[in-house]
Amino acid sequence: MSIAEILSFAFVAALLIISPGPNGVLIAKTVPTSGRGAGFANIAGFVAAFYVHGTLSICGISLLLAQSAQAFLVVKMIGAAYLCWIGIKALVGAWRGYAAVTSVTPSRKVRHLPRAVLEGFLTNALNPKVSMFYLAVFPQFIHHDANGRAAIGEAFLLVTVHASLNVIWFGSMVMIFARLARAARNQRFQRWLKAATGVVFIGFGAKMATLQAG
Repeated sequence: MSIAEILSFAFVAALLIISPGPNGVLIAKTVPTSGRGAGFANIAGFVAAFYVHGTLSICGISLLLAQSAQAFLVVKMIGAAYLCWIGIKALVGAWRGYAAVTSVTPSRKVRHLPRAVLEGFLTNALNPKVSMFYLAVFPQFIHHDANGRAAIGEAFLLVTVHASLNVIWFGSMVMIFARLARAARNQRFQRWLKAATGVVFIGFGAKMATLQAG
């Protein structure tokens, strides 16, 4: 796997990460009443869940790599359709101008660190979109002629890149939460972000659909 491929994955993953979602909502609920430590504990839970999803996705794709290049191509096409669907939905949201984030009321319950880790883990472990994202993008970077160990190593590298970007983004959100929260509620910022995300994901899906099985 080349540096360019890793950077390409990181760019797409970063757009998905900074788009408002359940992780940001959880941080917004946790930090005001439970402090930075609980916020970082949430992030630790996020990362653990990513490796669970990544392992399940890697096992499925590795099986396809071993069994059939044609089946692997089918997964690529399904993944391309999924990425395009994400992009179209983001563009529709940008066009309509819907606010991506509603107001978030901070939780009144102070969280102990183990509970905060569990909340972060469950928020992502029970979210099928994480596995769907991995299943959609892994075939873009893993070649069907790679041996089992190489394919697994490359896939876990992508999971690590995704997890690291989450740590950077949400760690920054914890540290300067008030400023990021104001930006997240700005409708013009959200429309721009949705439009950019839509264009990138549709382009990424189209590129994926044109890849050859061999």
